[in-house]
Parts: sequence; structure tokens; C-alpha cells
Amino acid sequence: MKIEHMALWTKDLNRMKEFYERYFNASASERYDNKQKGFSSYFLTFESGSRLEIMTRTDITTSPAGEHFGYAHLAFSVGSKEQVDQVTETFRKDGFEIAGEPRTTGDGYYESVVRDSDGNLIEITI
Repeated sequence: MKIEHMALWTKDLNRMKEFYERYFNASASERYDNKQKGFSSYFLTFESGSRLEIMTRTDITTSPAGEHFGYAHLAFSVGSKEQVDQVTETFRKDGFEIAGEPRTTGDGYYESVVRDSDGNLIEITI
């Protein structure tokens, strides 16, 4: 298993993208927009191959209650759809909350979402 990416909510998506491009030599993906959800994001790839997703959503305007600017989730790549399903079931069996059932998202990820023991969101991806 490996960490697939980290994600941060931000008030100003373009400002944050330019910051990481400028100071950390990140390469930005095409901007992803989901107008129905008011969601936009970029994936920033670093020279090491590590990635950071920066995101904004129209209904997230303050912190720290609920979703907030800063840490949003960790994502772990497990290798296959079958593994996503299996790991999700292990979390379920062990009593962890399944915050999002396995599915293919609008931006092409096959993932599930679970909450760790502190309630932080963890994406389980291919």
C-alpha cells in the first residue's frame, strides 16, 4: 500500500496552484469542475511523483466546523477494484464508518471513503 495523494481545501484555487507551482515545482493537471456540486480541483504532481489535490467548493467558506480549509483526506492506493471493495468490507467489519460506498466518481476514480478512529476521511482507491 502507498499514500496516493493528500488533499487540501482552499478559498482561492488558482492562488494555491500558483504557489505550489512556483515554490515547489509542481505540475498542475487540467482543472476539474463539477458545476452541479460547486466543486473544482487540480492535482499537483511533484518531481518525486507525490501528488497533492487542491480543492474548492462553493458551500465550504469557513473553518473549522465540518469541512474546512486545510487537511481534507488521505488517499491510499490498494491496486484494484476488488481490493477497494475488500478493504472497505474490512473497515466495515471492524466497526469503522463507511462515509462513501465503493463507486466510480465523476473524475474517474474508483474509491470508497471511510473514517478513521478520529473521524478523518480516508479514501481507498485503485
